[in-house]
Amino acid sequence: QICLSLVKLLFYLAHSPLGSIVLLDFQPRQFVMVDGNLKVTDMDDASTEELSCKEDNDCTLDFPTKSFPLKCSVVGKCEGINEKKNLFNAYRYFFTYLLPHSAPAALRPLLSDILNATGDLRYGINETLKAFENVLHLYKSGLYLQKRPLLLKDYISLKGFRTVEGEDYKCWPSYSHLGCLLSIHSAEEAAAICNSQSHCQSFIVTQQRTWTGRPLASFQSSWTDLIPDTNAVVYIKRSASSGERL
Repeated sequence: QICLSLVKLLFYLAHSPLGSIVLLDFQPRQFVMVDGNLKVTDMDDASTEELSCKEDNDCTLDFPTKSFPLKCSVVGKCEGINEKKNLFNAYRYFFTYLLPHSAPAALRPLLSDILNATGDLRYGINETLKAFENVLHLYKSGLYLQKRPLLLKDYISLKGFRTVEGEDYKCWPSYSHLGCLLSIHSAEEAAAICNSQSHCQSFIVTQQRTWTGRPLASFQSSWTDLIPDTNAVVYIKRSASSGERL
């Protein structure tokens, strides 16, 4: 969410009515999340000036660990230097820390492609935004889910119940520090996640939604202490419930 919001912001800066705008003091502290969108808090160091040049050798974009040769345009400006400076700063301050984590395994190669392409400046802001929107579409639609055996049949579902909230086993990346709370595309995906975790015996699908509209599921090591909740469904492994009365 943070990276996509940042890319949308940089897309606007690259195509603003004033021309391509560069953020000269590009630091994480210069941004804040407002209603799920990343905003720039300080525009004092923003500029529409692009480096003047006479030849391509005048257009080297330098960073502490990398340098990039750019082209000198016919009007004597280094082509795309503002856009590329913003994009590489997004890569080194945000993408490298956030993109490798939290995504479903099937989407990680696509995020690695974005990471590598922006790190080498092979992508401009248009290509980067398109790549992010493609990943978001796959994530929201569930198209990233590979064909796998149907596992939900191995669970008993109880509508209108949930377990008592409390600290349980933890997983990564959880929306709660008290237990294992993950976003899912469907109960079928949740069953696959539960089967992959040795502690999991049940999971609860709630009406809570993430910013992409995906429901949240809480994965539990037991299924005792059920309480009524009209907005939840608890799924219990048949193997865990065998010999017990529901």
